Amino acid sequence: MRIEMAKRIEQIPPYLFAEIDKKKEEMRQKGIDLIDLGIGDPDLPTPKLVIERLQAAAENPRNHRYPSYEGMIEFRTAVARWYERRFGVMLDPRTEVLSLIGSKEGIAHIPLAFVNPGDYVLVPSPGYPVYRVSTLFAGGTPYFLTLRKENGFLPNFSEIPKEVVEKAKLLFINYPNNPTSAIAERSFFEEVVAFARRYEIIVCHDAAYSEIAFDGYQPLSFMEVEGAKEVGIEFHSLSKTFNMTGWRIGFAVGHSEIVSGLGRIKTNIDSGLFQAIQEAGVAALNHFDTPLPEIIKIYERRRDVMVKGLREIGLEVDLPKATFYLWFQVPKGYTSAQFATLLIEQAGIVATPGNGFGEAGEGYLRMALTVDEKRLKEAIERLKRIKF
Repeated sequence: MRIEMAKRIEQIPPYLFAEIDKKKEEMRQKGIDLIDLGIGDPDLPTPKLVIERLQAAAENPRNHRYPSYEGMIEFRTAVARWYERRFGVMLDPRTEVLSLIGSKEGIAHIPLAFVNPGDYVLVPSPGYPVYRVSTLFAGGTPYFLTLRKENGFLPNFSEIPKEVVEKAKLLFINYPNNPTSAIAERSFFEEVVAFARRYEIIVCHDAAYSEIAFDGYQPLSFMEVEGAKEVGIEFHSLSKTFNMTGWRIGFAVGHSEIVSGLGRIKTNIDSGLFQAIQEAGVAALNHFDTPLPEIIKIYERRRDVMVKGLREIGLEVDLPKATFYLWFQVPKGYTSAQFATLLIEQAGIVATPGNGFGEAGEGYLRMALTVDEKRLKEAIERLKRIKF
């Protein structure tokens, strides 16, 4: 039988990190000891209190049945209280908060609620690959907003052609930013609100890294800015904040009609998030003040070790204020993929080629600070031994 893929599948490349996993396995088969700075997956443990809450909740038969579609009101209330404490933002947990099976899931589904075939979606490049892919799945057309170093990796909305902006339904933004580690200040978010109001575009802010910031810097929520809740939705996650990537728990907050639209898609696609995990999420959000200082100190030390080491070998690396990523230009004469291949084959170091995040990422490399200091120092020593 001839198997023919749907055209939407043919439009998208293999998922970047799945391809990197293949290369990693190939090198491990050759006996190479890999230092993996590829995917942004924290190596630090989930707080013990959260694990204990999950264990107790998992034993409760009440949690073995279907959960509520929108998420437990206790979890959504914990989210609303956390937003009030952390950002000074008031939310109605019943209408302005939705639980997600990780923020990636919500980001992947929101174009299905608001994008018709032929509509444009404004997507940052470089950017998280899911923004583009979810647009294609909904039949939309991605229009890429180039993020340039000289502009602080912020998009320039004045560059968008009139015929595009008038047919745009969604705008994806993400600060602190993956992969560039750039940050956005209030003035940028105010510009986004004005832009969205003018063209009636829904803003989708991916705030997954708001609780990973250094040197006393505390990132804003988009929802803090006047008018933001009238034009947008913000996606958040417990993954990076509490080292819970494998737990798959996140949430979306914002305009009640936008949250409701996403909820209508979700109720027809999934059956909600395991309640025991939601109870653990309640414990995390209610018990801890974020950012968690012990996590920040560890990442700060790692950042300083790697930035110092990379600069010593002649690479130009900025000291990031947020995220656990380093984003830097590859040496002259290399493409992103060539330099990433050189690192894994000659030094056993896994890094992510910038072009995997979009064409504008060509010429860059991303490293994640998700291994301990000893291994990072070893990575620098390995890099010093290769010629480039």
